[in-house]
Amino acid sequence: MNKKSDEQLNSGAYLLVMRLDKDVRMRIGKLGAFNFPQGYYVYVGSAMKNLKQRVARHFSDKKKMHWHIDYFLDNASIERAFIYPSKRRLESKIASLFEREVDKGEAAIIVKKFGATDSNNRSHLFYFSTKTLLNRTLGRIRKEIKKL
Repeated sequence: MNKKSDEQLNSGAYLLVMRLDKDVRMRIGKLGAFNFPQGYYVYVGSAMKNLKQRVARHFSDKKKMHWHIDYFLDNASIERAFIYPSKRRLESKIASLFEREVDKGEAAIIVKKFGATDSNNRSHLFYFSTKTLLNRTLGRIRKEIKKL
């Protein structure tokens, strides 16, 4: 598939890069209540229909609480989003790239199965204590995503 047709797709995966300005205890739907440390977070999501609308929804303050990320965004701010148009399901593969960073000690998982209750991934939300760690990891992973 060529790059132009990928860009015209409205399905695929996305990353939300978020900041939490202070430590917060919050309830995440049926998963329960958790303590989230101040820092940076990356959420790996997907939408096999209406990708652009899904990402735009995350930026909205007025929405029904449906997904785990909706609860988190009540306290965090989105710094940027990256979209990866594709007909293929890339969410799990991308989350696995972040899980590798957890295994190396570059990132952490605060809540197991966050956004990943229907997948084999440990989580789809990843924590970075500093902006330097976040940017270094994003640089590596974004290059790898292009190869998927």
